[in-house]
Amino acid sequence: MSNVVRAALVQSEWTGDKESMVAKNIEYARQAAAQGAQILCFQEIFSGPYFCTEQRNEHFDTAEPIPDGPTVTKMIDLARETGMVLVVPIFEVEDTGHYYNTAAVIDSDGAFLGKYRKTHIPQVAGFWEKFYFRPGNLGFPVFDTAVGRVGVYICYDRHFPEGWRELGLAGAKIVFNPSATTRGHSKYLWELEQPAAAVANEYFVGAINRVGSEDLEDTDYYGSSYFASPRGEIIGGTGSDTADDVVVRDLDLDLIEEVRHHWAFYRDRRPETYDQISSP
Repeated sequence: MSNVVRAALVQSEWTGDKESMVAKNIEYARQAAAQGAQILCFQEIFSGPYFCTEQRNEHFDTAEPIPDGPTVTKMIDLARETGMVLVVPIFEVEDTGHYYNTAAVIDSDGAFLGKYRKTHIPQVAGFWEKFYFRPGNLGFPVFDTAVGRVGVYICYDRHFPEGWRELGLAGAKIVFNPSATTRGHSKYLWELEQPAAAVANEYFVGAINRVGSEDLEDTDYYGSSYFASPRGEIIGGTGSDTADDVVVRDLDLDLIEEVRHHWAFYRDRRPETYDQISSP
């Protein structure tokens, strides 16, 4: 019996306003569904610009509650319409003063399955995220979806191997990493880190990056979204590095078992020897 999941990633340039940005991404999702996609992930804070290049209070007004806010409500309807599982990264407000960089996960029937809040929050030039976001407090959940067990890691998280492994230990078969990262900052790492994480943890990784320039300082996002296999191979090449793209690829989940039999990393772990990993 085939165990292939057709998965999709959407990278899209900022349109200048939330309403048209959400509408554009909904149309891209419909295009992916027309190609047979069963699960899709949008880019980090997909409904707006990546505003963390500056520190301005007005950006707090763009945050929404999850799952009852307008964007996730539209995505629930879209999941029902298309029959796709959706991973929806947005700027979340929980209550006054509590804001998170979050991804909502919606099943193919529109059921809200839960959310992941970005764990590792950078505060360096051009990435002033601690001004906006509290560190995630939901751990590393794995979601039982219509296409299997799915996890989410967000952008800066990808530099920390511990969370990747937590997701694997919890049974994730596909992990999405929606990102906003610029050409001069990280392009040399983009096709290195996430395939390496896929190999080390023996699952599929969907790596999504924004694309194009935004009306903010130092924005040259290079797209190049892709899926990496548990063997570290980029499946079918990357998306465009200059334009909007919908990347649709087939992921053979049986490859996970094959790789885990060959490279028994989970069997050969020695957690009893890793005393310093969880120490402050």
